[in-house]
Amino acid sequence: MSSKMLVTTALPYANGDIHIGHILEHIQADIWCRFHRMQGIDCRFFCADDTHGTPIMVSAQAQNITPEQLIAKSYDNHYRDLTGFLVEYDNYYTTNSEENKQLIYEIYEALKNKNHIETKTIQQAYCEHDKMFLPDRFVKGTCPKCGAKEQFGDACEVCSHTYSTAELKDSYCTLCKNPPTQKQSEHLFFKLGDFQDFLKAWVKDHTQSEISNKLNEWLDQDLKSWDISRDKPYFGFEIPGYKEKYFYVWVDAPVGYMASTLNWCNKNDQNFADWWKNKDTKIYHFIGKDIVYFHTLFWPAMLEASGFNTPEKVFVHGFVKVNGEKMSKSKGTFINAKTFLNHLSPEYLRYYYASKLSLNVDDLDLNLNDFMSRVNSELVGKITNLASRGAQMLGKRLDGIVVPLKSKEAKELVQMAQSKSEIIAKAYTDLNFHKALTEIRTIADEANKYFDQKQPWNLIKEDPESTKEVLSAIINVFRIITIYLKPVLPSYALQVEKLFNDKPYTWDDTKHLLENKKINEYTHLMGRIDKKAIDAMIEEEKSQTKEKPKKTENFIEIDDFLKVDLRVGLVEIVEPVEGADKLLKLIIDLGPMGKKQVFAGIKSNYSEETLKGKLVATVVNLKPRKMKFGVSEAMVLAGSGKKGGPRVLLPDGELKPGDKIK
Repeated sequence: MSSKMLVTTALPYANGDIHIGHILEHIQADIWCRFHRMQGIDCRFFCADDTHGTPIMVSAQAQNITPEQLIAKSYDNHYRDLTGFLVEYDNYYTTNSEENKQLIYEIYEALKNKNHIETKTIQQAYCEHDKMFLPDRFVKGTCPKCGAKEQFGDACEVCSHTYSTAELKDSYCTLCKNPPTQKQSEHLFFKLGDFQDFLKAWVKDHTQSEISNKLNEWLDQDLKSWDISRDKPYFGFEIPGYKEKYFYVWVDAPVGYMASTLNWCNKNDQNFADWWKNKDTKIYHFIGKDIVYFHTLFWPAMLEASGFNTPEKVFVHGFVKVNGEKMSKSKGTFINAKTFLNHLSPEYLRYYYASKLSLNVDDLDLNLNDFMSRVNSELVGKITNLASRGAQMLGKRLDGIVVPLKSKEAKELVQMAQSKSEIIAKAYTDLNFHKALTEIRTIADEANKYFDQKQPWNLIKEDPESTKEVLSAIINVFRIITIYLKPVLPSYALQVEKLFNDKPYTWDDTKHLLENKKINEYTHLMGRIDKKAIDAMIEEEKSQTKEKPKKTENFIEIDDFLKVDLRVGLVEIVEPVEGADKLLKLIIDLGPMGKKQVFAGIKSNYSEETLKGKLVATVVNLKPRKMKFGVSEAMVLAGSGKKGGPRVLLPDGELKPGDKIK
């Protein structure tokens, strides 16, 4: 094992809350880090919020705030929820930082100087209606590989396949729902094929076997160059030397691991190169299976090309299901971290996840009945019960002093617990947390069996000294179990350290027993889960997603208003409509958008002479309506007062046909 370890989890995206699926990865990494720290290793845990990309920009616009305001609020909420589950980072930062900009520019220059960057003129999704290039998240359609519908324009969330917006089937603009056209744009590409041989060798030793087998499907073919640029509008870092072109979010997001490290180094008088360029430092990433390609192909190639350490291991885990199904908002099983913490202890979930986690990539099922049963029967009924039975009796009915063990049975029980140290340590090291907890429960079973056989509640009446030895053996076994559990239950372990007047536990403390030492008065360590708490949690989540009653007021949401595409139109032709007393037929010139026919009920106030040549406010994305006189393709806005009939709204200022009205 190296003298320095650098551990990261995937960066939570700033456009959303933390839920119990996200928490899995952070708990897994935190347990691993805490275990290695107990071994005396300099293990540092870095993370950050992922803050760039189109969804951030769109969400900020919808909330009428700046992207910077949105990500600041998200940062506070994410950090609160993640640390609420006792996840202990050495630094939690943001990708929207000067450190990240500095590092991505450094990496980009290295790639460019080594001829790993090329430019190509490509066909890019373009919306004729909105007159803009469409970022990936402004395009939706059907995945070209697996056929999943409603996928974004860069990657499929179902099969993880990556593609260009041009490859997406049945695509449409998410703003106006119109199909995009293709328009030429110059883009920058990272020549991933330059690293084909390197990656073939790398993935075999640095990922799980099932992941490397999957990656070989890619590596057995020629790797395509990776488009690393995006056109305006985009929230991110502008590419040096290119106006209105930005780094794709997946280029600078993983650099956030480095930026968080650099920020910590600057604050703690550390040398950044010791962590990202020193071969004695090993880097470990914990990620979900949906972002494997970015972390095991693009990312190591970028690091290799720019002279930084590549990851020692990329650990991949599956998704979290609840009660055997995908998390559901309607069922209340899409559980936000904050909601869980409102009702239950974070250590309940840490214990349950640990009891099921291994190095495989299978999905993990959070079965709520099994969750309650395991915590209550194992953590409370088997393990905590040892302390409540042993420490309470020793303190209340005897003198509270733990005595040396003399009998063969007592010594063998404690030695059995101590002998599990290497097995449990290896299980933690190998990320087989479920095996570690299985071994720990075996120790607890043997201790409870010993306690019941000795019947100290009866023995104390005849032989208090022998009773003290029985209780001392139980207390020592419980203390050893707590040391083994400390990576999983750090707050629980802290309470036990206080109970026994111990210093913070290290792994080697299992070798030393409590002897001739008075313990503190026993206080409650952990209670059982009440099903009412789980039911209340589910109900709270359901209440957040229940359909709101229809409003009787004439209010609309901002999202409703943003759907309206309002433009300046020039009235080119005005004609009466035969057989209609109130209608005029208008031909509206909308500049670059062409012309539209409108039937407007404004005849009582306007004629050809009074309306022709006027600028009018026109809704251009109204669904065409077939009338007996013809098709009305848009709407002219008009207001009506108490007298005089409808009056069209005439835009002011130096506006021209086709200009957008905001």
